[in-house]
Amino acid sequence: MARKRALITGITGQDGSYLAEFLLEQGYEVIGMIRRSSTVNFERIRHIQDRITLTPGDLLDEVSLIHMLREHRPTEVYNLAAQSFVQTSFSQPVFTGEVTALGVTRLLDAIRIVDPEIRFYQASSSEMFGKVVEVPQRETTPFYPRSPYGVAKVYGHWITVNYRESYGMHASSGILFNHESPRRGLEFVTRKISHGVARIALGLDNELRLGNLDAQRDWGFAGDYVRAMWLMLQQDKPGDYVVATGQTHSVRRFCELAFGYVGLDYRKYVVVDERFFRPAEVDLLVGDASRAREILGWKPEVSFEQLVEMMVEADIRMLRG
Repeated sequence: MARKRALITGITGQDGSYLAEFLLEQGYEVIGMIRRSSTVNFERIRHIQDRITLTPGDLLDEVSLIHMLREHRPTEVYNLAAQSFVQTSFSQPVFTGEVTALGVTRLLDAIRIVDPEIRFYQASSSEMFGKVVEVPQRETTPFYPRSPYGVAKVYGHWITVNYRESYGMHASSGILFNHESPRRGLEFVTRKISHGVARIALGLDNELRLGNLDAQRDWGFAGDYVRAMWLMLQQDKPGDYVVATGQTHSVRRFCELAFGYVGLDYRKYVVVDERFFRPAEVDLLVGDASRAREILGWKPEVSFEQLVEMMVEADIRMLRG
């Protein structure tokens, strides 16, 4: 039997790197789409770069996507590429819409043209729920996005449903709640905290400036969440699934654990800085992953406390060199 072949957009990102590792373990041939640019950061996939194929393509250019699909003939496509930083989406709303929203349409349309039998995964987001209308949030909860990023993700989600229903495509969306790891970008609050704690513990800094400490999120480990993506595409029927831990923690609690791990009191080092508050805040996101548990047999394995320790430990190791 021929090896399964998966194409991952956003392979150089946090989720892309964990998914590539996981698929290699499952015996897949892995192709990663990268945009042509003068600075591509391969840091997260360097350890597996010799085992994957990288190919040029761009979510802004449908012709490049058609060529890519024709050349590599994947059986599964995982669309993880996006302008994914919420704060940036306020200052670059049009670009966010082009990539995070319309980029999904271009990729789905390219699949429809080249081979509608390709199974498709869309990375949807808990940010689509935004100003939540029920707690916890499940697949049937109405969307109320509070950022251009959230709005773009809602479009990407519904266009995936539309192509599934209009063309009979095996197209699924994972509504992933916040998932973190040592590979998270430094602009995200969890990594900003773990990196800041490591710097303070090593005597390199004496304060950490953050925004809203009372914002609450459902945080899980990215390595657990990519397994759910794969499970969705192994089902006979496509569908949409919330992927979450079902537990919520505040930014303050994350700080408390992270500083506590190195024997420090966060209150002596954290400075609340209003520059880091969002124009429209999302206060409480917590997911109900019952459907993923029942149909996919998925559940998270890394606890919140283990995640915080893993991130702080990794940043201390990195800074020590």
